[in-house]
Amino acid sequence: MGRETSHQQRAGAYRLLDRVGGGAGSVHRAADPDGREVAVRLLPPGRYDVARMRGVLSPHVVDVLDGDGDGERPYVVSRFVPGRPLDEPPARSLQGPGLRRMALGLAKAVAAIHQAGLVHGDLRPDHILVVDGAPVVTDFGIVPGDAAGDLRAWAANVAYAATADPGCLAAADPCAAAGEAVPEGLRPLLRAASGASVTAAELAESVAAVDFGQAEPPETPEPTPMPVPAPRAGTPADAAPHRDTPSPEQPPEQPPEQPPEPARERAPAHERAWARLLTALVVVIAVALAIAVPLGGVLISLVAVAALRAGSDGPGRAVARTAATVPYAAAAAVLVTLGLAGLAVFGVEADPLAACAFGAGAGVLVLWTGPGVRGPRRRLERLFAAVARVPHRVVLAGGVLGALALCAVVAAISLTPSMAPMYGLQSSLESAVGRLQASVQ
Repeated sequence: MGRETSHQQRAGAYRLLDRVGGGAGSVHRAADPDGREVAVRLLPPGRYDVARMRGVLSPHVVDVLDGDGDGERPYVVSRFVPGRPLDEPPARSLQGPGLRRMALGLAKAVAAIHQAGLVHGDLRPDHILVVDGAPVVTDFGIVPGDAAGDLRAWAANVAYAATADPGCLAAADPCAAAGEAVPEGLRPLLRAASGASVTAAELAESVAAVDFGQAEPPETPEPTPMPVPAPRAGTPADAAPHRDTPSPEQPPEQPPEQPPEPARERAPAHERAWARLLTALVVVIAVALAIAVPLGGVLISLVAVAALRAGSDGPGRAVARTAATVPYAAAAAVLVTLGLAGLAVFGVEADPLAACAFGAGAGVLVLWTGPGVRGPRRRLERLFAAVARVPHRVVLAGGVLGALALCAVVAAISLTPSMAPMYGLQSSLESAVGRLQASVQ
């Protein structure tokens, strides 16, 4: 297991870099054999079910990657989460959407841990890391406990998040300790969890239906009256102050406060990154398909873009907005085709049919990502964000779309474009582009 100085330098194949936490054993930032950053918790002697820990799959629970639960010096290796503990100073209370993200994320985390046949046993603020406003639970399955204790800990941590009052963590009734800081719809769930009369899965489902309201706007400080200047020599003492100088009795008028805009929840950063990557792969497939099979590829993209818009705009408006984008895409297709044909001026003769095919690809690219065209792409990202919440699903989706994108790009580069079944149109376009090339040579 390596040698120890102030703390152990290696844990199996992992090189320990620096200590970042305590608790049961000690937590170290470490490097795996490939140099990637991980977190290693060195544990007291005992037996730990690392296999079940690795089976806990949730965006709100840290991923356990490896470990030795039966060795002389057990350890657990997990993904290194660059978040801050929930109780890191300066602690601040959460309201509205922020409290919803915390309560729902913690409920889902506890449900995932229980579903794997484990309990956390020591759920407290320093084992809850906050990443983009969402919780990531660490150090589960290490300390003995039971499901009822995890549910009570959920209630205590949610009450603490709503108040930033450490007294809620030790209170027998966290709901009563938090008082009005907890939304009315959430209070019965805190009491049910405190009494362990609900399962974690039921708790997560119920929290999702609670109305948390909007975050309170920051308090506006009262305007500080400006002192009235003393009258100058020759000025009557009872003269009124200058009209631009507010008096203590009449503070300056304040513009009416605007109601706060509704806060929008955002998915964690890694989920957004995966959603954007999967969306980019779909666009690559669409463009490559349009190059290989121009007519079919363009038609498929038009239908897909309209269908994605219909999810938020309704069918009629979606078709109309897609139709309005067609001239924009057609202009891009014509410009790219003419540009490739115009290379003949410099002695570079592009294949006429390939020039038309790449023009079709440019038109499809505009349908998906042109300036001002954001609706279909954003809708697709939202759909993929749901996939990104489950690690094995996003890996499967990435593998499938990556393979399809590779095949489509290879087909676009190596195959002769085909405008089947409209071979007459293909012949006419090919002839027209060929004549243009001959005229500019």
